[in-house]
Amino acid sequence: MSGRMSTDSVRSWPAAAALLCLGLFVAVCMSPGRANAVERQLGGELKRVLILHSFGREFRPWSEYTRSIKAELERQSPWPLDVQEHALLTARFNSPGPEAPFVDYLASLYQGAFPDIVLSIGAPAARFVQRYRSKLFPDAPMVLTVVEQRLINRSDLTDNDVVVSVRNDFVAAFRNILHVLPKTKTVAVVVGASPLETFWMDEVKRELKPLEGRLDFIWYSDLSFEEILKRAAVLPPHTALFWGLMSVDAAGIVHEGDIALRRLHAVANAPIFSYQEPFFGGSTVGGPMHSINETSEKTVNAAIRVLGGEKPSNIKYEPIEFAAPRYDWRELQRWSISESDLPPGSEIMFREPTLWQSYRWQVLLIAAIILVQAGLISGLLHERQRRQVAEVESRQRFAELAHANRYSAVGELTTSIAHELNQPLGSILTNTETAELMLKAASPDLDEVRQILADIRRDDQRASEVIRRLRSVLKKTPFEIRNLELNDTVREAIGLAAAVADGRRIALSYVPAVTELPIKGDPVQVQQVILNLIINAMDAISDADMKKREVSVATLRAGNQAEIRIADTGPGIAADDLANVFNPFFTTKPEGMGIGLAIAKTIVEAHYGTMAAENLPAGGALFTVRLPIVRQRTGS
Repeated sequence: MSGRMSTDSVRSWPAAAALLCLGLFVAVCMSPGRANAVERQLGGELKRVLILHSFGREFRPWSEYTRSIKAELERQSPWPLDVQEHALLTARFNSPGPEAPFVDYLASLYQGAFPDIVLSIGAPAARFVQRYRSKLFPDAPMVLTVVEQRLINRSDLTDNDVVVSVRNDFVAAFRNILHVLPKTKTVAVVVGASPLETFWMDEVKRELKPLEGRLDFIWYSDLSFEEILKRAAVLPPHTALFWGLMSVDAAGIVHEGDIALRRLHAVANAPIFSYQEPFFGGSTVGGPMHSINETSEKTVNAAIRVLGGEKPSNIKYEPIEFAAPRYDWRELQRWSISESDLPPGSEIMFREPTLWQSYRWQVLLIAAIILVQAGLISGLLHERQRRQVAEVESRQRFAELAHANRYSAVGELTTSIAHELNQPLGSILTNTETAELMLKAASPDLDEVRQILADIRRDDQRASEVIRRLRSVLKKTPFEIRNLELNDTVREAIGLAAAVADGRRIALSYVPAVTELPIKGDPVQVQQVILNLIINAMDAISDADMKKREVSVATLRAGNQAEIRIADTGPGIAADDLANVFNPFFTTKPEGMGIGLAIAKTIVEAHYGTMAAENLPAGGALFTVRLPIVRQRTGS
């Protein structure tokens, strides 16, 4: 998580006063009397340990060192411990404010109950305790740990101090990049803009001068972290990223933990290297790094010896160097880094075990199950093949039955088809005879002849359209799915049934939807469903000899479905028959076979739709067909 913090708020005296009040409250709560009560309750000599953080309790890399030190200290300590932790917030800012309010807060907090030892984590905390030791903890021994040797103010060291320092060898870190990726030409260095980070940027530049002829360097210290992310995503080939530190960027935004590194890892198009072990394991490739365990062991060793009464000036440690190189197997795989390119003695971490290594007994069990099932599978495959053949034959029988049903429906439309053909054919004959008479005249009116020829062409096209519609209904073709506009499909089917309705003196009306209804389906089979339902509706009216003789067809959109509603003014469906109307061979007509509605429902379900029947309150039946609407792609 990162966020901007105003230095004015830290510098404001109301904030300092609030901290001071809080310090006084805690000081009262942890007064010597209360501390002695805790000591008596624990049954030993209580040791008070103060840990001072440089940036915050959850700022990597220091937070990982602190966590390790605390755990090891509590494990090894022969005394009960009272561990208090505080963070030096001023180190977070590019332009730190005054430290006096924080000093006053600590002074009031520990007045009369000085810690037995002070552990400073990181360089800013070390300099702070050295600067204010006389006011805060004049007699308390101190262990300055997790601090680079160049940042130790040796002139202010006393006989009451122990230093556990490290040495950053940046040349070794960058030579590791060249060893692992020999084709590297450029290294982009990610570093923040706080005073500590600015110091290290200058140190890195100075130390890497011997490599300037071999590598080009990009420095990101003057950029906001958001700008760094943008540039890291478009780095040129043969580039590597070096993660130094990012606690405060050039825009003054604070970055806690390793969230910033994980964000960089998510967008970077180049491998990331670092010399800090707390950042290793998920984001960086690896290499020579400082060891958390080695630093923690020496820090805890010094603390135990000091708390045991040993003089701090007698405890000396050499600066801790980089440990043997370690690499993340997952990052090696991601960036296609061969293990043969790693330095001798390298340790590869997070290697994913093979399937055999992880699940040996499970694999053996699965293999046995596979062998046992092999015979069953071979038999099932044969049975499956037989079922597939049966399904194909069933579909063929259904197609033939549907085709026969279409012939039956068209048979009932014979009058309508003949009427629609007779009209244009009669008009063609009349217009032809008229044209012949006009051409016999001495001065034929050519404009009139042209109009007659246009009428003949129009009537011919009309007759051709009737024949085309008839052929489309009667043709025997496989199930063919394509894009349809349902309003047009319904309108075409009604055109075939219109003359039959007129002949039976039935009013056939159609109300199309106001919007297009795009569906996917077989146009022949969709029209077959519509014709079947219209003919059934007309039969219901004719058989009952109803006074009000109407069949209404409407299309509409209901959510993501298109609906076709076909209603009639017949006697309706008997309540006992409603549940059976779609069953094969169920019919209420003396001459009916009972397959029309069953075939229609099967066709609708093959189009992923539904079909329902119900009685209308005013009388008559309503059949509703619902088909899924197809989403249409919008062009740019």
